Amino acid sequence: MPIPQLSLSAARHLHLAAQGLLKKPRRRAQPADILSTIQRMSLLQIDTINIVARSPYLVLFSRLGNYPSQWLDDALRRGELMEYWAHEACFLPRSDFGLVRHRMLAPEKMGWKYRQAWMQENADEIEQLIAHIQDKGPVRSADFEHPRKGASGWWEWKPHKRHLEGLFTSGKVMVVERRNFQRVYDLTHRVMPHWDDNNDLLSQAAAEAIMLENSARSLGIFRAQWLADYYRLRQPDLKPVLKHWQDNQQVLRVEVEGQGEMWLHEDLFPLLPLALAGKLTASHSAVLSPFDPLVWDRKRAEQLFDFTYRLECYTPAAKRQYGYFVLPLLHKGRLVGRMDAKMHRKTGVLEVISLWLEEGVKASATLEKGLTQALNEFAAWQGARRVTLARLPDGLFAGCRSGWEIDIA
Repeated sequence: MPIPQLSLSAARHLHLAAQGLLKKPRRRAQPADILSTIQRMSLLQIDTINIVARSPYLVLFSRLGNYPSQWLDDALRRGELMEYWAHEACFLPRSDFGLVRHRMLAPEKMGWKYRQAWMQENADEIEQLIAHIQDKGPVRSADFEHPRKGASGWWEWKPHKRHLEGLFTSGKVMVVERRNFQRVYDLTHRVMPHWDDNNDLLSQAAAEAIMLENSARSLGIFRAQWLADYYRLRQPDLKPVLKHWQDNQQVLRVEVEGQGEMWLHEDLFPLLPLALAGKLTASHSAVLSPFDPLVWDRKRAEQLFDFTYRLECYTPAAKRQYGYFVLPLLHKGRLVGRMDAKMHRKTGVLEVISLWLEEGVKASATLEKGLTQALNEFAAWQGARRVTLARLPDGLFAGCRSGWEIDIA
């Protein structure tokens, strides 16, 4: 069988299809879509910056459209999701507990995420904290920020946050809910009462094999070297892995214009004829998070989408090229630009501080229509009633350079 030859555009569209970003959702989101969408991506990275909607909520919005952010919190509280270190700190299906359990049991291998010396030096206090959770129930680190007047004891300790983070990384506690985005911890044996390390534990090799399979499925189409980054694995020898997958018809080798050899996951085989015929079209325009799986591997985003991105919120203001928290802009299969924005919640205004188009992307009526719709939906989802515009490319939004009111209806 000859190797299928795909255009770069077709490869991008296949990748977007795998990620749930090829077309707008056809129906209104339902609570069950939270879990199914995260299962599709495998992982949902967590970040706390809230100058606009926090990243995990935004990643879901880009795929689901307007939905109540509380649904993500509810899914965690119901036990459908868990949190752990995967790509970075991530939500993942609780059914994937076994994939990361070996990491919990060897926290000393987790680098900066686990301070072994701290846990040893404070072992007695940490045991008292565990006993308190066992007796009193789930806790937040915020519960220990201020001593109680007239009292003394373990709750007056200041290092509570480090204790809990160490217990979390070592798998002694798990996050069972978030209150105002603050983690609430309970003991793992209560959260996972049916789990038995002696009977259920996967070896590191077995867990990482499944992680690689998940990565291939969630990427849809990929270069071999893109797989390991998805779960932050050490780069394995993928030749035997790919041969095994190929022999079992789990992947198909393809050639992509300007990319060379790539691999297509079996879940996308039904779309291959459309892609080869140039009939797999992209119609979605959306604001993306900097931590969206589509762009979190900066090298992959550059290679596949010709989109060079660097997060600048930790860069001194004078040295920033684009802005504090810059959001990629997706339009019909391309990453066409980026914008620095801020949500003013008290006044109901989404401020677009600056908007940039990528080199070679020209302002057009079609592009403006797509971006207008994406901005309106993004703003309305966050409760904004108005979009204000400041720095813009020439020719874009010429008829409303300062912004517009949102028609909620």
